[in-house]
Amino acid sequence: MSSAAAFPAEAGDRPSPATLEALIAALEPILGERITTATGIREAHGHDESWHHPAAPDAVCFPHTTDEVAAIVRACAAHRVPVIPYGVGTSIEGQVIAERGGLCVDLAQMNAIVDVRAEDMDATVQPGVTRVQLNTELRATGLFFSVDPGADASFGGMASTRASGTNTVRYGTIRENVLAMTVVMPDGRVVKTGSRARKSAAGYDLNHLMVGAEGTLGIITELTVKLHGLPEAISSATVAFEDVAGAIDTVIASIQYGIPMARIELMDALAMRAVNRFSHLDYAEKPTLFLEFHGTHAGVTEQAETMAELCQEFGGSDFAWATKEEARQTLWQARHEAAYAAKALRPGMEFLATDICVPISKLAACIEATQTDVDACGLVAPLLGHVGDGNFHLVVAVDRESEEELATLAAFNRRLIERALDAGGTCTGEHGIGTGKRVYMEAEHGEGWAVMRTIKQALDPLGIMNPGKLV
Repeated sequence: MSSAAAFPAEAGDRPSPATLEALIAALEPILGERITTATGIREAHGHDESWHHPAAPDAVCFPHTTDEVAAIVRACAAHRVPVIPYGVGTSIEGQVIAERGGLCVDLAQMNAIVDVRAEDMDATVQPGVTRVQLNTELRATGLFFSVDPGADASFGGMASTRASGTNTVRYGTIRENVLAMTVVMPDGRVVKTGSRARKSAAGYDLNHLMVGAEGTLGIITELTVKLHGLPEAISSATVAFEDVAGAIDTVIASIQYGIPMARIELMDALAMRAVNRFSHLDYAEKPTLFLEFHGTHAGVTEQAETMAELCQEFGGSDFAWATKEEARQTLWQARHEAAYAAKALRPGMEFLATDICVPISKLAACIEATQTDVDACGLVAPLLGHVGDGNFHLVVAVDRESEEELATLAAFNRRLIERALDAGGTCTGEHGIGTGKRVYMEAEHGEGWAVMRTIKQALDPLGIMNPGKLV
């Protein structure tokens, strides 16, 4: 498979200048100066944090309400102009790249926290609200929103890409934490998915259909999300191992023993070396688990002691415990900066962030085979993992001007994903499909992918909603 085939991008006709002029004329009475064709703004909205080549939209608009979004979508449908929803641009698989041009709908100004209902432990927010913004608002309530993908992502973006992150092992992904949404459909209809009830057996599950749809079925304009109580006590730790197998065996044992971990993260020796250099730290440069425990003081102490015994059983050492807020923030800041630290190992290069997820029992063998492949290919590729749920990433540095390196990377990425699928896993644990992984959808889903295309055709027959992504 060529590098182009490994990282496909569908081509398509962009709207004509006359069509765009007519669309903008239709929307200016509604949006005024909040619709623009300025080159700088368009270019800023034509890329995300991914490897994939940028492509700018033809225009960008900034709605404030659901009614405005509905009017925008109706106008785009009438003029057959692509619609690309945009959050804060932190997606990893090219979800916001305007391959076919069109109108980018930037939802950042829809950033109101509509309501917080502490007694029901839920909140309603507009899609431009970020997780840090909501958690800052919640400080006085004793509650927090749990999904932490690392970046300060927006709620609309997190729901659209089915985000997860470091807290997933205890609190679940965004899928488990969204109760209801307001969505503008491709024809401009406004629908409500779900309710504030914690369960329902009423009809098709539209809520979960829209979570992870990457803007291909509609635009999310409001979300009601679950909140969780801040734990009485939190304890974090790092523990180093001589090899990755010992670290993974510890993770498997902790899950089998039922230790209620909040976070279990893995970084390999190269990733630890990168973090030490980037963040001026002095961790052991060995495969390392980052751990966190939530609960009562007594419960956290007991969990930490049990986990320490397990770690020692599988060769863990160099324990570093952190119970104070500042020390814990420093520890997790190092983990969250790991991707940037990895990039600093080979300055000036571009980077592909891989993202596979496998059953826990297959994780050690999958990582071992992957690291053997990394060495054989001569790649610079630190490994990071949400190993509590079988998800790990490689941050692969490559010279984009080198055809040889591109071909090596494409072949390596293909083998990595095929290895995950053979193990009963998935080509993406949390980054989504976007433009980057469409080529693997049939292999993972078979006829299920055909069903997805049927749903797309039924709901978006004009094909205007984020075309070229996912399906």
